[in-house]
Amino acid sequence: MYFAKNIGGLALIAAMLWLTACSGTPEAGTEPKQTPEQSQTAQPLATTELPQQTEPSSTEQPQDLEGLPPLVEEAASTVMNAIRNKDMKQLAAWVHREKGLRFSPYAYVDTKHDLVFTQDEVEDLMNDSTKRVWRTFAGSGDFIELTFADYYKRFVYDADFIQTAEIAVNKGLGQGTMINNLNEVYPKDQYDFVEYHIEGIDPSVEGMDWRSLRLVFEKIGEDHALVGIIHDQWTP
Repeated sequence: MYFAKNIGGLALIAAMLWLTACSGTPEAGTEPKQTPEQSQTAQPLATTELPQQTEPSSTEQPQDLEGLPPLVEEAASTVMNAIRNKDMKQLAAWVHREKGLRFSPYAYVDTKHDLVFTQDEVEDLMNDSTKRVWRTFAGSGDFIELTFADYYKRFVYDADFIQTAEIAVNKGLGQGTMINNLNEVYPKDQYDFVEYHIEGIDPSVEGMDWRSLRLVFEKIGEDHALVGIIHDQWTP
């Protein structure tokens, strides 16, 4: 009887030890649980790059002016340089294709007697040996019978208008005894003129040798075409 009790007690102890061992061993196939800190894998922070903004330029870029019609002052400057250099091809390029170019030796524009030349004629004038009557001299009344080369020396570029002249647009500077009818022949609403004026060359004559050269342009839209070269000077 005692023996049986001891065997029963031993069996009970063995069973308890076995249960204890089983409870301390994780079940097969069961993964250990992760704590919230372990289950959250650190993800890299998403960075969104802002589009780069181009700062406005501190200065505006200049517009391309190439090809635009020149101002009348610029046109006159080009024509005057062509006259000084006797560049008749360049001068002819500015001449009005239909109206041609009129030469007036004095302030009064004589639409009946002043000579008018086409573009093609202007280009060859300097080499033309033909003597023409360019009206009459003020005072004497004698015919101005000259080749163009001689007329050029006397009634076109007879002073250094490039270096020493005062320049005005649509304003007369030189005024003598002869009537100036420029605005009657070339109305302001249709024509512009640029005057190159020299007060005097020899101080001893007290201004009686002043000179003016007026370049007259017809306004064609925003462009200009040369229609007249008017020479003016002191006259008795």
